[in-house]
Amino acid sequence: MRLLSLALWGLALVFAPCHAAMAQAWPDRPVTVIVPFPAGSAVDFLARATASHLSDSYGKPFVVENRTGAGGNIGGAAVAKAAADGYTLLFGTPSPIAINRLMYKGLSYDSEKDFTPVVLVAKSPLIVTTRLDFPAKTFEELIAYAKQNPGKVNVGNPGNGTLGHITAELIQQFTGVTMTTVAYRGTVPLMTDLLGGQVDVAMDFMPTYVPQVNERKIRALAVTTSQRAKQLPDVPTVQETGFKGFEASAWYAIVAPTGTPPAVIAKLNKGVNDFLKSEKGKTLLEQNTLEPVGGSPEDLKAFIAAELAKWKPVIEKANIVM
Repeated sequence: MRLLSLALWGLALVFAPCHAAMAQAWPDRPVTVIVPFPAGSAVDFLARATASHLSDSYGKPFVVENRTGAGGNIGGAAVAKAAADGYTLLFGTPSPIAINRLMYKGLSYDSEKDFTPVVLVAKSPLIVTTRLDFPAKTFEELIAYAKQNPGKVNVGNPGNGTLGHITAELIQQFTGVTMTTVAYRGTVPLMTDLLGGQVDVAMDFMPTYVPQVNERKIRALAVTTSQRAKQLPDVPTVQETGFKGFEASAWYAIVAPTGTPPAVIAKLNKGVNDFLKSEKGKTLLEQNTLEPVGGSPEDLKAFIAAELAKWKPVIEKANIVM
């Protein structure tokens, strides 16, 4: 036993410098940042802005790769199964990082076990919008109209199980109305159909919709956070329309395969926090209706746990099963 203990201690001494050297050298080649949603989405924009900063900071390309499908699960699975060496990262939203495990049967990865948190990058409100010729012109009118016409209002979201989907379910549970869910494959096709009048209401992350609202191509009825959005100060919150306690936030985070060296995680975390604190980062996020967050990997871990506790009963009540 004494010889075994000495051998193990010796191995620890051998490998510890290797991990330290690896972390110090990282990155010595391009890093792949997988975004599990289409190009042009809010998360894609933020991922590319963050990747650009990291490329400049560390002198190696951080290459964004869109792997879409299955509510973010295709991209999530790719990262979960990747080598835990810091060269494959997931830049995602609540769905692939946390809540899909509550909805999908036979999911090929376990986000709780297969991912290690890096950093919570940003938050933003979700927004409730309608086509311009829709009868309801306010959120209160939307709820009244939906009560008078149960199941006849189509509410679009960017995909089954996305935060837009479950937020629409939460709104229906809060207000006691029934709407017909229409799931799209991302924000871009949802926006196209909203502009074209093929869907009545859209429930989605806010950034992509602000220009269309400002150009009066669609109508914003409410935002889902407890405070109004700076970019749309005249748009009320759901709480302000009479539904006290309602709140839902979109969020964007980076995770890595479990087993990624802690020193690499720390280096990556610092790089992202530096971006969020920079004037360029602050300006870019504010222009796109994003609130910088940052913090430690432990902060992200605690945040994800709280989100799971919040959304689990909503998902179960709505019987969202994929």
